[in-house]
Amino acid sequence: MENQGVPPGPYRATRLWNEVTTSFRAGMPLRKHRQHFKKYGNCFTAGEAIDWLYDLLRNNSNFGPEVTRQQTIQLLRKFLKNHVIEDIKGKWGSENLDDNSQLFRFPANSPLKTLPRRHPELRKNRIENFSKDKDSIFKLRNLSRRTPKKHGLHFSQENAEKINCEIINEDQENSIDNREISQKDVEEAWRYVILIYLQTILGVSSLEEVINPKQVIPQCIMYNMTNTSKHGVVILQDKSDDLPHWVLSAMKCLANWPRSNDMNNPTYVGFERDVFRTIADYFLDLPEPLLTFEYYELFVNILGLLQPHLERVAIDALQLCCLLLPPPNRRRLQLLMRMISRMSQNVDMPQLHDAMGTRSLMIHTFSRCVLRCAEEVDLDELLAARLVSFLMDHQQEILQVPSYLQTAVEKHLDYLRKGHIKNPGDGVIAPLPTYSYCKQISAQEFDEQKVSTSQAAVAELLENIIKNKSLPIKEKRKKLKQFQKEYPLIYQKRFPTSESEAALFGDKPTIKQPMLILRKPKFRSLRY
Repeated sequence: MENQGVPPGPYRATRLWNEVTTSFRAGMPLRKHRQHFKKYGNCFTAGEAIDWLYDLLRNNSNFGPEVTRQQTIQLLRKFLKNHVIEDIKGKWGSENLDDNSQLFRFPANSPLKTLPRRHPELRKNRIENFSKDKDSIFKLRNLSRRTPKKHGLHFSQENAEKINCEIINEDQENSIDNREISQKDVEEAWRYVILIYLQTILGVSSLEEVINPKQVIPQCIMYNMTNTSKHGVVILQDKSDDLPHWVLSAMKCLANWPRSNDMNNPTYVGFERDVFRTIADYFLDLPEPLLTFEYYELFVNILGLLQPHLERVAIDALQLCCLLLPPPNRRRLQLLMRMISRMSQNVDMPQLHDAMGTRSLMIHTFSRCVLRCAEEVDLDELLAARLVSFLMDHQQEILQVPSYLQTAVEKHLDYLRKGHIKNPGDGVIAPLPTYSYCKQISAQEFDEQKVSTSQAAVAELLENIIKNKSLPIKEKRKKLKQFQKEYPLIYQKRFPTSESEAALFGDKPTIKQPMLILRKPKFRSLRY
């Protein structure tokens, strides 16, 4: 399963569930077990299942190494509830499973979840004249012009004029042939350009299956692009939509710990844990996740790009998708990611949990408030944890404003004004800047490169140990001995003979001296 991927499309979480259950059923080792003086064949213990599934999930690109053992147990409980597995007596339907020696088995047929025929949003709100041709791309005439929901957005006339001044040339009034650009034209251009770029980045023939164009609100994109601080964080005009002051103060306290913990703040034991709980409670009590329910499918599909050789694609796709968010949501996401990223890298941060490290705690606590489905999906927790982990590591790039998008909109409106596009509904597409990536390689080639790259990195580590002059001889011997135990082949390649190893320390081969042979003295008799 680790070399397979679920292609983009609707209900990706359900398709991932089916893939995981199929792989688990096909690969989980079965053997005889004895329980209560009775033998059972073709079964496994809960502990064995946890070990095997834990390794499977960590090596799968859709979930990654951030998966915890506790999350694996939760997934197995859902397997039991959905009759993917049953206990040795045939009972299922509950979540009564723990990390122990309780016996389980597979039923005759593990049920796979069925996929609806069409995306529910597309089925409910069909778009007139929407192209069904998989080889075509979104065209401006196919995009909805309905009045968007407000989402707490207050788009002032001053900001609208600011954007118009940036994207409309001054000479349009002096040219007779030039068409007048309306505010509606500007909004449709933003919608069109961001969709066309997102489709190009993802490398799909159509975005029909992952996002409804009605969901794209141009005013949100325009606001997120222009109303930002010097650090790129969205600034809200209506402060009632912002985070409460006490939450902002708490987040600033932990993000800048221990510098922010001056004499004005309490210094009692466990203070930082109380502050963290306050922040966590606020975000967990929000009515919907920061990425919103309506964009769930879009973000879940991008999760399938989260592979080492597609990292750049994932960053650029997430950068565009986060611009679609309502400004209050984008601001909360930016501030949250900045805080947890700093906290996870802060070596001075006190321990916030008795059993988990800071990074694992951040992912475990906030993944649900970042991404989840309106209708609970069994893989929500694992998928959200994978996404939050990636956002933490690349939050500066993902949550910044892409300058190329502004340039593309300017160019598109210029074509519209000069008559290359007579009106937004004509369907004459103006050429846009190309967006190309490195050639995608096969999974087998990637694995081969991964092995060679890993071996090169390990060999470099060995050289660093060898050349480290500040390392005491005794400590160096100890590290080399440990390295030889972990990576015997690489060590043998570096030191093919014992003489080459001895030369590193300037040791001369020791030759044991022959033992002294002492002649026994002859005792003379006292008698003459």
